[in-house]
Amino acid sequence: MTRYAKPKSLDEALALLSEGSWRVLAGATDVYPALGNRPLYFDVIDINGIGALRGITESDNHFVIGARTSWTEIIQAPLPPAFDALKQAAREVGSVQIQNVASIAGNICNASPAADGVPALMILDAEVELRSRHEMRILPLGAFIIGNRRTKLREDELVTALRIPKASTGGGSAFVKLGARRYLVISIAMAAARVVLGTDGRIASAAISVGSCSAVARRLHALEAALVGHRPEVAETAVQAAGLDELSPIDDVRGSAGYRRSAAREIVARALLLATHGSQRRTAA
Repeated sequence: MTRYAKPKSLDEALALLSEGSWRVLAGATDVYPALGNRPLYFDVIDINGIGALRGITESDNHFVIGARTSWTEIIQAPLPPAFDALKQAAREVGSVQIQNVASIAGNICNASPAADGVPALMILDAEVELRSRHEMRILPLGAFIIGNRRTKLREDELVTALRIPKASTGGGSAFVKLGARRYLVISIAMAAARVVLGTDGRIASAAISVGSCSAVARRLHALEAALVGHRPEVAETAVQAAGLDELSPIDDVRGSAGYRRSAAREIVARALLLATHGSQRRTAA
């Protein structure tokens, strides 16, 4: 017999998690489709009654996005231009109905290589806040997701928030997704970029992440470093010359490895161009 619990507080949820193996349920937009025709066979903790896990707040050094915060809430939130990529990715998470209920923490805990939110969070240097009954841990998002459907979340832990360092919210950003059709599609490749321009108009810093081209989304650190000090006009040339060695695309029904690598170059260039325009607007303002 399966068990169902709907705690009203974080402490109650963590106490339950410390007692045995549970599946945490938030938006449930991945859980039920994955079941197919099978009956529910695991114990469920429904965290939708915990109001403290929802919403976006600011501390002195971070923007803090609660684990239950929906993609619609992120789209509507007044956030700096550096979050534009995350908002654009949010609009790609299924339909509007899905965006209204799916949670940001569910997107990262599902750990799909094609999770739309992950590249956009990675260019913001997002950190994952994890709590158990006895401690709190904070891991970089890139260290939290360790493989296809694999994370460092322990059975007694709950993801309670995504933390975005304010030091990583400069400049403009953009997200570009390639799929077999325009809407409601799993990506073939996707890219997020954040660009900060100096007073001389040259690239002071860049953050670039590519998803669906490796088991987990990857930051392109070599390309980021190569762009610093150059004018934005050279970005496309630099992207085309880059080896993109961080990526390890596969062949599947949506595209070949070679096509994915070629597509990644194109959408990275587009994301950089759009992010640069956003940074220029911010500088002009």
